[in-house]
Amino acid sequence: MSQDTYRRVVLKLSGEAFGGGAVGVDPDVVQAVARQIAAGVAVGVQVAIVVGGGNFFRGAELQRRGMDRARADYMGMLGTVMNCLALQDFLEKEGVDTRVQTAIAMAQVAEAYLPLRAIRHLEKGRVVIFGAGAGMPYFSTDTVAAQRALEIGAQVVLVSKNGVDAVYTADPRTDPNAQRLDDITFDEALKRELMVVDQAAFSLCKDNALPMLVFGADDDGNLRRAIVGEQLGTLIHAAED
Repeated sequence: MSQDTYRRVVLKLSGEAFGGGAVGVDPDVVQAVARQIAAGVAVGVQVAIVVGGGNFFRGAELQRRGMDRARADYMGMLGTVMNCLALQDFLEKEGVDTRVQTAIAMAQVAEAYLPLRAIRHLEKGRVVIFGAGAGMPYFSTDTVAAQRALEIGAQVVLVSKNGVDAVYTADPRTDPNAQRLDDITFDEALKRELMVVDQAAFSLCKDNALPMLVFGADDDGNLRRAIVGEQLGTLIHAAED
């Protein structure tokens, strides 16, 4: 699978990255993210984005503290929308026309999620940011990124990770023999039990032969490099690609 032919991508960003390791939004971090995305858009790549909300709320963690899981997940969805609006603001300051679409209706701040409208925005050179997850509890934003990519006809899901630059055979922070993988099939990843995203997201990509690029967000410039198709991280793909 070549990494130099991307026309339309879905970029998955973690909410924790937006907070810079703390609760809330770090403007300097979001500005740096926006500049890299703008650089990718400038070369003609159509970019859609799914943002997590972990810098505000994480449903599974709140559930462990006694909160109802569904209610906690809805709180997390609202957190993703706050991140979407922050990223929209900084992207527009970079001169990039941007639309936010949410899976939960909130007309005052965002459009409702409509795949055909999202595609139209992308074709006009706008960035589209998808918020509020799937609009339902128990679904991670990893899964939403895969589902949105399939609906809008993206060629790849770009999964940005913090603290790791690729997929390894084991945790490189604890296993000195861990080997970095530049390229692997979904079947091989399953056989080795290398689940870098949740099971539902992985299955959606595998069943629909949708490639997934896992890369580190810690290095300045990696978001832009991933968007424009430069070689980095680990490409997970179907066997025939």
